[in-house]
Amino acid sequence: MAGVVTEEFDAATNLAAEVRAAALARGLTVGVAESLTGGALSASLARAGDASEWFAGGVVAYHRATKYSVLGVPEGPVVTAAAARAMANGCRRLLAVDVAVGVTGVGGPGPEEGEPAGTVYLCVVTSTGATEAEHRFAAEPDQVVERSIVAALQLIVAAIAEVPESH
Repeated sequence: MAGVVTEEFDAATNLAAEVRAAALARGLTVGVAESLTGGALSASLARAGDASEWFAGGVVAYHRATKYSVLGVPEGPVVTAAAARAMANGCRRLLAVDVAVGVTGVGGPGPEEGEPAGTVYLCVVTSTGATEAEHRFAAEPDQVVERSIVAALQLIVAAIAEVPESH
């Protein structure tokens, strides 16, 4: 199991470097709103280098009330695609970024809100629209977090490619 987490950490490190390069090349800023990943996605991006030039920061909204009050997630279930989208929109508004991602899900070991452990919802919002993704990771809680980070970074890289360069 330790080898898998190390591989996913390496993948996240490489993907964060891709986010950095793409954001800098296109003059874009990135922000995150994360729940399931508990700040680990922000940490991955901050380690990518020159972060102060392209990474505005993140909101760790682990408690549902924080999602509602800070990010504008509608009251109700928070392990949904709609919650991930609201988190991304709230982050984009709060941090005034070009690209924002929302991450919510169930790390495990048990289910939450009727969703099985390993269920993850992601949404990236940009000026050109939103892209959502749903994953079902059959893994231990720490691996679900690492795989969620990798999935979020992949979604950010793809979204940056679709955003017009800022001027």
